[in-house]
Amino acid sequence: MFSNLREDLRRYGGPGRQVKALLLTPRVWAIVNYRFARWACTARMPSVARVPLKVVARLCTFLIEMVTSVELPPQTAIGAGLFIPHAGYIVVASNAIIGLHCTLTQGVTIGHRAGGDVSQLDSPVIGDRVYIGPGAVILGAINIGDDALIGANAVVIRSVPPRAVVVGNPARLISVKGSFDLISYPRMEHDAKRLASLAARQGRESSSTEEPPGRTSALSYENAS
Repeated sequence: MFSNLREDLRRYGGPGRQVKALLLTPRVWAIVNYRFARWACTARMPSVARVPLKVVARLCTFLIEMVTSVELPPQTAIGAGLFIPHAGYIVVASNAIIGLHCTLTQGVTIGHRAGGDVSQLDSPVIGDRVYIGPGAVILGAINIGDDALIGANAVVIRSVPPRAVVVGNPARLISVKGSFDLISYPRMEHDAKRLASLAARQGRESSSTEEPPGRTSALSYENAS
């Protein structure tokens, strides 16, 4: 709990800004509450301690959702370094998975598309360092690759490869430049997985510039990985 929360807070700046965010920023309260509720639901402890904690966690979650309009159920698995830059309604399904150092902006919805069909209750799996723009909707049992960028108001109903940039309704691929310019966090210059992904992007860009004149490579979900 505390290690993940520390990484979350680091994305809001230095120690002074972190304290200010904890005291004055409702969207940070939502993250703190999620970490506490997640710990209360998953930590190994005697039932005599777990039951009161879960009751407190549910009450806190109810209050935080009323105040912040941010729904982060404790059943959702969210990696360290979560960043919510702006206030606004956010809904995440209880069985969604979100990776490390992701950014959720205002109006984001991540959930299933069952429509009453229990067989379609599975929700998205979001990779690491994914930026999800304002008003974006990601639905169904799909995968969003590492370092992807989901544009504002995009409606994503099929899987997105790593480093893809998708926009529109339904979402379409417009680039493979990824979210590198929008996701920042401490020590990212030494994050081996991020550096490997960035190198893969640069390698793809280099190969694109070597194509013969007059020839273009059509972008598609299939050839973007």
